Amino acid sequence: MNNDVLPTFDAHDARIEAVLSDNGREFRGREDQHPYELFLQLEGIEHKRTRVKRPQSNGIVERLHRALLDEHFRVEGRRTWFETIEEMQVSLDEYLVAYNTRQPHQGRGMNGRTPAKAFIDGLPKETNAPTSKPHKAARKPCP
Repeated sequence: MNNDVLPTFDAHDARIEAVLSDNGREFRGREDQHPYELFLQLEGIEHKRTRVKRPQSNGIVERLHRALLDEHFRVEGRRTWFETIEEMQVSLDEYLVAYNTRQPHQGRGMNGRTPAKAFIDGLPKETNAPTSKPHKAARKPCP
């Protein structure tokens, strides 16, 4: 999150207000001791959690996990013999760049856009833009 997600949001002047995670140990612990909880507190990000034994409440992430397994790990694992975890990470990073920037998606609300395009399209529009005046014909005559 610190190396990829936050810099991406910062580059687009966007802010992460909350994250949703499951209740795994890597995401949950004493708020005054757990590294993830402390990180979120330092960044001012609210931590929301899914209900226990309800994976459908985090369905987008579950679908990403399935795509990673079906489209990357099962395919790349047959094609490449990885000597180190670092080699696997490089391969995964390359796949994720393609997944997010080059591969159109048909999921809910995607309409054939890439995730990166959907992210940019979903950002609030600049509010400092000048407002256009109505065309003369559209104005009501003054009494």
